[in-house]
Amino acid sequence: MNSAYDRSVDFRTELGRSTSKQLEGTSPTVVAPIGSTEQHGPHLPLDTDTRIATAVADAIAAALRGSGSPVVAPAIAYGASGEHQAFPGTVSIGTAVLEQLLLEFGRSACEWAARLVFINGHGGNVEAVGAAVRRLRDEGRDAGWCPCSVSEGDAHAGHTETSILLHLSPESVYIDERRAGNVTPLAELMPTMRRGGIAAVSEVGVLGDPTTATAAAGARFFSEMVDACVTRVRRWTPGGDGMLQ
Repeated sequence: MNSAYDRSVDFRTELGRSTSKQLEGTSPTVVAPIGSTEQHGPHLPLDTDTRIATAVADAIAAALRGSGSPVVAPAIAYGASGEHQAFPGTVSIGTAVLEQLLLEFGRSACEWAARLVFINGHGGNVEAVGAAVRRLRDEGRDAGWCPCSVSEGDAHAGHTETSILLHLSPESVYIDERRAGNVTPLAELMPTMRRGGIAAVSEVGVLGDPTTATAAAGARFFSEMVDACVTRVRRWTPGGDGMLQ
């Protein structure tokens, strides 16, 4: 089992395994992964975004250990996934509810933590994350967020995400079920998707081609995600919506 999502880490960097006493007198940076529970084609698990965000958050905490005492919060595993609702297994809480959840999360965590950084693994969460972090910062709380993104990747359950899962937790990928989806650029698909969701543009729920995915490519994608987020957190320069630059 080589998945950072599945593997237990030192309890001192894992908020859920820490005690209140262990946190006394500390001013940690809380690293909070945000994912989703949504279809990822016939070959990837519903928690794909949560797995990736959690693994990135764990890697960030490991890289920053000794600087800001980072602790990784239990993942927020539900997001704004309405575009996937036509597929079984999808559970979406919507943008408004997610925004309020993150806002209250931040208000509470920042009572004892010096900083809070959300690690977002699902594109549909961006509006809610940006609005919540902007509000937290307006209220005087030191919050920011990072996307789990790569410079060149397909949109959903294709080459990029399938490769990352083959790297992180290959036992969770149903190799024989991989099917190529719609490979049209996302910008061209968005008008149709806004009306009918993913199902309107891809029968299998995939945007991209997972049949080309490899674990080696996944290792490169994952490393790019982690390196970018670590750089953003170390620099700590929030933009207008709180995203770290």
